[in-house]
Amino acid sequence: MSEESEKVVAVILVGGPTKGTRFRPLSLNVAKPLFPLAGQPMVQHPILACKKIENLAHIYLIGFYEDREFALYTSALSNELKVPVRYLKEDKPHGSAGGLYQFRDLILEEDPTDIIVLNCDVCCSFPLTDMLAFHRKCGGMGTILVKKVSPEVASEFGELVADSDSGELLHYAEKPETFVSDLINCGVYIFSPEIFIAIQDVKSARHDRAVLRRLTSFEALQSATKTLSADFIRLDQDILTPLAGKKKLYAYETQDFWEQIKVPGISLRCSALYLGQYRTTSPHLLAKSDSKGAIVSGDVYIHPSAKTHPSAKIGPNVSISANARIGPGVRLIGCIILDDVEIEENAVVMNAIIGWKSSLGRWARVQVKDLFNYSCVEPTGRYQGGGDYTTKLGITILGEGVSVEDEVVVINCIVLSHKTLNRSVHEEIIL
Repeated sequence: MSEESEKVVAVILVGGPTKGTRFRPLSLNVAKPLFPLAGQPMVQHPILACKKIENLAHIYLIGFYEDREFALYTSALSNELKVPVRYLKEDKPHGSAGGLYQFRDLILEEDPTDIIVLNCDVCCSFPLTDMLAFHRKCGGMGTILVKKVSPEVASEFGELVADSDSGELLHYAEKPETFVSDLINCGVYIFSPEIFIAIQDVKSARHDRAVLRRLTSFEALQSATKTLSADFIRLDQDILTPLAGKKKLYAYETQDFWEQIKVPGISLRCSALYLGQYRTTSPHLLAKSDSKGAIVSGDVYIHPSAKTHPSAKIGPNVSISANARIGPGVRLIGCIILDDVEIEENAVVMNAIIGWKSSLGRWARVQVKDLFNYSCVEPTGRYQGGGDYTTKLGITILGEGVSVEDEVVVINCIVLSHKTLNRSVHEEIIL
């Protein structure tokens, strides 16, 4: 088959709202995939990586958010990228593989040779062009992006063993209790259309087992009701694990950055990583000091509609969204400032996310515990501490419409929407 006839379809799994979402309070205002990192919606970073693939025919977003959450976004992006971008809503959660299978007819409509599948809550450089070339060279059913991490971190993810020469996936275990490997699954895949046969096999086998159980005793029937439904199929446990060691799957290792975006605190880390990537991929998005704007240090994104006073000092690792107003003498370090925020004279923000329409009064401070230790990441590339994302990660999150009055200091706190802080607070969750 010639390269001209090799079509590629991209699928981005965006998930949906859940009862115990870990992305609150930010997800109370916007669907998590649309939360801005480095000035662009989280989901847009993998979309732009897919756009670089030759012969890309379609981009699908699959999840169980309401259609209205993505309607305007996908319409505008389709026009901008000149590639169809469409949101497909699941009737209920079907799992990562089950969601693919539900919309298999649409995905295969363009008769693609390759299907790129990405988890939305992944932050990385998305080396899709090189990964696709490797996938086609191996000729397998699928290729998984993997990364080597420390053994202590590996247990939080899917661990795998791959052949050092061929890259063949030999063994896969999702969050094993005992150490398997320091190679982890990055949640980025390339599959051939054959993947749908593998999903169908799992679906059929599960259905057959359920039928057999119903023919046995009452106790067996009770056991059957506790198993996963035939429609809920996961890529990792249900597809990767049984196919490992069968010359069907291969691993492509990245040496570049990678993070999983589970909680708001990691957003600061990921925003900084994407800002750093802009130096080579999109230098026009990075702000520079000039006679009309603020003093900029390091990697900074400032939306064109934002207003910054010439005496403000901004950076490194700062993202400022639309219509924000940054007053004289303000200092911003390692933070995300969302739409319509106002920060008044001589206020300081470090390692914080300031929610939509919030305001900080004169000389207010939203900062880390140690004023002089403001770097939000260690040289290892991971946040300081780990675990709890308020105190141990040393950040503060203000929800929508929070007002911090003059001279108030806020350290390591989560503040829900529409609160007024007229006293200093330290390591509190303010409901």
